[in-house]
Amino acid sequence: MKAAIFIEPGKIILGEKPIPDIGPLDALIRITTTTICGTDVHILKGEYPVASGLTIGHEPVGIIEKLGSAVEGFSEGQRVIAGAITPTGTSNASMCGFHSQCGGHHGHGWKAMGGWRFGNTIDGAQAEYLRVPDAMANLAPVPDGLTDEQVLMCPDILSTGFSGAESGRIRIGDSVAIFAQGPIGLCATAGAKLMGATNIITVETVPERMDMSRSMGADHVIDFNKVDPIDEIMRITDGRGVDVSIEALGKSRTFDWALRTLRPGGTLSSLGVYSEDLTLPVDAFSAGLGDNKIVSTLCPGGKERMRRLMEVVGSGRVDTSKLVTHHFALDDIETAYDLFANQRDGVMKIAIKPWQ
Repeated sequence: MKAAIFIEPGKIILGEKPIPDIGPLDALIRITTTTICGTDVHILKGEYPVASGLTIGHEPVGIIEKLGSAVEGFSEGQRVIAGAITPTGTSNASMCGFHSQCGGHHGHGWKAMGGWRFGNTIDGAQAEYLRVPDAMANLAPVPDGLTDEQVLMCPDILSTGFSGAESGRIRIGDSVAIFAQGPIGLCATAGAKLMGATNIITVETVPERMDMSRSMGADHVIDFNKVDPIDEIMRITDGRGVDVSIEALGKSRTFDWALRTLRPGGTLSSLGVYSEDLTLPVDAFSAGLGDNKIVSTLCPGGKERMRRLMEVVGSGRVDTSKLVTHHFALDDIETAYDLFANQRDGVMKIAIKPWQ
C-alpha cells in the first residue's frame, strides 16, 4: 500500500509499505479520507520526535476491511471513524478517567500522551489502510447522511478544540478569549459558544480565519497586528478580564497574553503543542496568589467521544466541513504538506483521498 512516511526532519515522503496485519482485538480500515494536522508539521520540522520509517497521520475516516477474531459489535463494510487518541479502556489511566493518557506505561513509569498512538508510536492514517488497535473501544460508526468531510474533524481538532472549552469549565454568561484561530482555535470557539459563553473574543490576524471565527461564534475578533490584544480585551470586558482564556497556538507569546487577560480566579486552558520552554511572568501570575488555574488537555478519544462529536455535527449546531479548503490525492501528499506547512493559499484543512 501507499503511505506517507517520516524519514527525517524536513522529509516526509510517499512510499510503499505492506498492508498491516491485525491481531484479535484490532481492525483493518480502508482509509477513504484523512487530513494533515499541525502536529504532523511539528513532526516534519523535527520539533516532535518520532521514529524514522513511521507512517504519519492520526485522523482516519474509512470502511472496515477486516475485523480481528475477537472483535464484536461491528461488521466489515461499515463506515467508521476512530479518534486520534486510541485508549484500551483498561489501563490505570482509563480507570482514572483519563482515557487520553491510556497506553503510556513504559517499564515502571508512564509517559504523558500515551493514548496518542497513530503516527506517534504506531503507523498512522495517511495511507491506504490503517490498523486500529483495541477496535471495540475506538471504532465509531458514521451515521447515515454524514459525509467524510463532515466527520473528518471529529478524530482530532473538533475533540481537541471542544476539550479546551470543557477543561476551562466555561459557564453560561462567561467571557472567553481564544488565542489563534487555526483549526483547533476555531473549534474551541465553537465549543465555547456551545457551553454558554456569551462574550467570545478571538485573537487572529489572517483575514480568512478572522471571518471564519465570526461564523464559528466569535462576538469580537481582534487583529493583534493592529491593536494590543491585552488592552483590547480589557476594554471589551470593562477592565474585568475574561473568565476563561484558551491558548490554541503553542507559542510563549500567546500563552503570556492568555495569562495576562484572565480575571482573578480565572482559568487558562492550554491546547498548544509547545516546542520551547514556557515561563510564568511573576506579575501576570500574580506572584502565585491570583487563584488562577492553568489546565492542559490532550485530545479526548475513544468511540463514545466520537459518537458525541458526530451527534453535534449531525445536529447542525457546528459545521466543520467548511474548514476543508483543499483536496488532494494521497499521491500528492508531499505537495499537500508543503502547502499546509507553509500556510499558503488560505489553507485551513486539507482532505486527503487515498483512493482518488
